Amino acid sequence: MSGLRGARTCPGPGEASDLKSPLGAKFREPLTESRFQQLFGDAEQEPELLAEPRWSRLWRRRARACSGPGAWRLLMARLPPLRWLPHYRWRAWLLGDTVAGLTVGIVHVPQGMAFALLTSVPPVFGLYTSFFPVLIYTLLGTGRHLSTGTFAVLSLMTGSAVERLVPEPLSGNLSGIEREQLDAQRVGAAAAVAFGSGALMLGMFALQLGVLATFLSEPVVKALTSGAALHVLVSQLPSLLGVPLPRQIGCFALFKTLAAVMTALPRSSPAELTISALSLALLVPVKELNVRFRDRLPTPIPGEIAMVLLASVLCFTSSLDTRYNVQIVGLLPRGFPQPLLPSLAELPRILADSLPMALVTFAVSASLASIYADKYNYTIDSNQELLAHGVSNLVSSLFSCFPNSATLATTSLLVDAGGNTQLAGLFSCLVVLSVLLWLGPLFYYLPKAVLACINISSMRQMFFQMRELPQLWRTSRVDFAVWTVTWVAVVTLSVDLGLAVGVVFSMMTVVCRTQRVQCLALGLAEGTELYRPLRESHKLLQVPGLCILSYPAPLYFGTRGQFRRILDWHLGLGEGGKGAPKTDGPPGAAAEPVRVAVLDCSGVTFADAAGAREVVQLASRCRDAGIHLLLAQCNASVRGTLTQAGLLDRVTPEQLFVSVQDAAAHALERSSVVQRLAQCGSDPVIWCVEGPSETCVRRATAPESPDVM
Repeated sequence: MSGLRGARTCPGPGEASDLKSPLGAKFREPLTESRFQQLFGDAEQEPELLAEPRWSRLWRRRARACSGPGAWRLLMARLPPLRWLPHYRWRAWLLGDTVAGLTVGIVHVPQGMAFALLTSVPPVFGLYTSFFPVLIYTLLGTGRHLSTGTFAVLSLMTGSAVERLVPEPLSGNLSGIEREQLDAQRVGAAAAVAFGSGALMLGMFALQLGVLATFLSEPVVKALTSGAALHVLVSQLPSLLGVPLPRQIGCFALFKTLAAVMTALPRSSPAELTISALSLALLVPVKELNVRFRDRLPTPIPGEIAMVLLASVLCFTSSLDTRYNVQIVGLLPRGFPQPLLPSLAELPRILADSLPMALVTFAVSASLASIYADKYNYTIDSNQELLAHGVSNLVSSLFSCFPNSATLATTSLLVDAGGNTQLAGLFSCLVVLSVLLWLGPLFYYLPKAVLACINISSMRQMFFQMRELPQLWRTSRVDFAVWTVTWVAVVTLSVDLGLAVGVVFSMMTVVCRTQRVQCLALGLAEGTELYRPLRESHKLLQVPGLCILSYPAPLYFGTRGQFRRILDWHLGLGEGGKGAPKTDGPPGAAAEPVRVAVLDCSGVTFADAAGAREVVQLASRCRDAGIHLLLAQCNASVRGTLTQAGLLDRVTPEQLFVSVQDAAAHALERSSVVQRLAQCGSDPVIWCVEGPSETCVRRATAPESPDVM
């Protein structure tokens, strides 16, 4: 029998035993799955439910939704304010939502214009993207503390797609009209990417694919954002130095940009370099103060808006734009653009860009919403989040907005400022609206170098995620490897390719871990009916001739070979000879032949056709070797797959038990019958080999031999 050195065995016939086994007390008879269903199952209704097609159940569910109460429940599910607004604590929450919304709105103004530069569109379109998506998410989102709008990672990915779809002419010297035409084409391309991303998320919502967020694990998302932050930093170097350089796209774009910047460094503008240095000297300490004294400050210090106003005044009074050729934002059009459907002809070209953006949008937003939902004890609906962000991107694209999602910096800012519900988003929209309608001319002289500094300073949280690596190394080396591989792929290749590499590598680690699972031999804890792995304690008891194995992994085509090797090794079904199990004891130790094997299937979460056939073949090999195979604690899905694969042609329903304890109790009863038959002159080995016990009883000469199932 398979086991560990030092594990004890139960006493043999005629030996005294102090084992306080529950079997001796006979609390109940061992329960098979069929007997359990007879006693506790719903034998009348279950076949009907199983026989009912899936489409019929879905149709009945939709029909119930068409009733009055069902329609109201559906409306409340799709418009979350109908659920939380009647319970809104006006006195306790309104002030916090107001202050947090105004604070986030003030940050949205410079940050939106800054991220528009990452997207390769004029700054005013960053303001549009800071207004419409926020308003839509307030009505549809379930994350009470989530702040949506422009996001650096998405802006960077969108900018790469826009530069590829609408490249700048090689000549570089464009007239005013040509520059406006180029900007209009790029705005249309960015809006088309947002439209495609929103349409994909709505399709995922229709298919209820909110579970896809789980495939973007936390190490993948954090490595993605950290690597993208480095891309943002490098891409803003030309603006910091005042060097007009074409944007690099594709693989190794980061290194190409660094090489171009180093080559053009002698041509940098002293004025813009000075503006950048002063801006960073103000923004970075203010960010640090906001983080260190977040508990003492009533509201975070608005360093971005202060820097914007100071730089605008300085540029206006000193005429930096005309005297030193400093690049400025220029005129911000008042009002909103006319709704315009993006060119559908571009959709096939931008589909490959929209898909990773949709995944990043949903993954980042869902993970952020889950973090704060757990912190403040409420729940989010991942499928509703798909709907909210899908509608947000699709509708806002009609107003020339680029892709948007939840943002790390503004979400943290909203929580620190005292935000409680989505109502804070309305106050944030009021700030952006006031800029679009009245305050836009104040930003005419704003240097673009200041916006580049805002982009870099907003990456603080993403860069500091690398401080978690030592703890991740101590917690899980596999997750550390996933983080490292994703980060290296994002930095060296590109953001979208790095995302693909990270997801594939993360899934491969899951598959590899299923390949390295260990099948554990179980022993009985003395005085209880609990069976634990033998390697955990030397005090666990082993019953001679009984082998209890636990296989804690899914059983599918990738693990069927390993399953066969492990079970053959434990049961002695390989080339070493039938009934000669392996032991971990001394080389000369004799192994008790296995007569009954119990397979604990509680860890088998699912089984495919190949895995189910492997179990059927195991049952056949055990029967040929004279081993009575018992299966314990199979879930309904696994049990159904095994049944369809023909398991009941090899074993009887009386060999499927509801728990390991029941299967072991049944095996111990069989063992006691064998011992009594042996005392009457019967051969217990023949009893085990020939299978059903009634055959042995008929061959036995003892009149008092019991009839065992």
